[in-house]
Amino acid sequence: MINKNDFEKPRWLYRFDNFERAFLLLREVMQIIQERKLSPLEQEGVIQRFEYTWELTWKVLKDYLEYSGIVFDIIAPRSVIKEAIAAKVIDNGDIWMDALDSRNKMSHTYSYKDFEKIITILNTNSYINYYIKDTNIS
Repeated sequence: MINKNDFEKPRWLYRFDNFERAFLLLREVMQIIQERKLSPLEQEGVIQRFEYTWELTWKVLKDYLEYSGIVFDIIAPRSVIKEAIAAKVIDNGDIWMDALDSRNKMSHTYSYKDFEKIITILNTNSYINYYIKDTNIS
């Protein structure tokens, strides 16, 4: 008997499609930063894009690892990143942990100075390059 699930895409692929759209929006605004200074409102938008892109990032990793047979004791971004590193799905765990720390800081802090610092990190650091390298988005 044919199972309906045999024809459905795995959950991680659906979530990856959403991640890819979010990532491309984040990358687009990072290119604008190269051209001009952003207003405070635009900077808040960058932070928001980073936060939802990050949420999708770790959830795609979680879904992919679960699809691959990994069972999590604790489902949290840090444990998912550690499992992804162990499974050799991603490399350079320090960058991924730094991105997580930046996301956490922005979720609980509303300091303009911190916004600018994170935007500078996004602009000069390689979070975006690692997303591209580790997820094969071009």
